[in-house]
Amino acid sequence: MIESKHWRHVFKLDPDKPISDEELEEVCESGTDAIIVGGTYGVTDEKVIELLGRIRRYALPCVLEVSRKEAIVPGFDHYFVPLVLNASNPEWILKPHHRAVKEFGTMIPWEDVSVVGYCVLNPRSAVAELTHSETSLSFEDVVAYGRLAAHMLKVPYFYLEYSGTLGDARLVREVYQALKRETDIHLFYGGGITTGSHAEAMLNGADTIVVGNVIYEDLKQALQTVPQRK
Repeated sequence: MIESKHWRHVFKLDPDKPISDEELEEVCESGTDAIIVGGTYGVTDEKVIELLGRIRRYALPCVLEVSRKEAIVPGFDHYFVPLVLNASNPEWILKPHHRAVKEFGTMIPWEDVSVVGYCVLNPRSAVAELTHSETSLSFEDVVAYGRLAAHMLKVPYFYLEYSGTLGDARLVREVYQALKRETDIHLFYGGGITTGSHAEAMLNGADTIVVGNVIYEDLKQALQTVPQRK
């Protein structure tokens, strides 16, 4: 198991998006706690291997977010397997996981694998469209998914995914507070963080924030999202 308990900030890199060596160095030397590699479309094993090799020049944890079994490659410190809790298409709940385990079960290093319970909240995001996620959820709905993840599925992580848009900071904070009163599940937040103030607001309601798209849109702004170490 990776030491993610104290992670506050993580950069997410998409293997299907270009990033120069100079830009990658700035990302990896920024003070972020870890790198997650993952994307929804266009992810291949060749692209993942190439990006991993470049990230390995730097001394920070590197995690693969598994989006398709064909793009799983060895060499990562850990593997996050998404489980989209509010997907309405059953194909994206457990069926792909079953197929992967059926094919590779004897070769999977289970100690390096963690399931992440995702709650997708942006209806216009690629992941919502792909999984047919039911995104019109109340506070009570989201907390219920968090409790399901923590108490019934016993997964270590719950991920509030707004992917591409900034979420409701108050909702995130209140979900965090509700879950922390009764569970030790680790709450990730991802989506729409483009400034330091966005990052600060979401860190008031999450254990870890994930910053991705802005890296490719405005790297200088992306670097401002990394919390200052005291």
